[in-house]
Amino acid sequence: MAERRVTVGWAEGLHARPASIFVRAATAAGVPVTIAKPGGSPVNAASMLAVLSLGAQGGEEIVLASDAEGAESALDRLAQLVSEGRDELPETV
Repeated sequence: MAERRVTVGWAEGLHARPASIFVRAATAAGVPVTIAKPGGSPVNAASMLAVLSLGAQGGEEIVLASDAEGAESALDRLAQLVSEGRDELPETV
């Protein structure tokens, strides 16, 4: 299983707009991805409600994971998005 540990770069955490940006990127990744807090239960990264339910705050670490083919590059892109706290989707997602 491929995994990336990343610090949430959005000051407000994964709430509202940042969560929406992340979920759209996870959906566009083309592989199933889960997101979790370290030691917590993973949830579907393409589900807005699941991502919001994590309550991930800015500066907290999260774990992105996938066991699908092509997961390494998809997780790299998602990890970069989260760590940079971008305000919109990059064109390469």
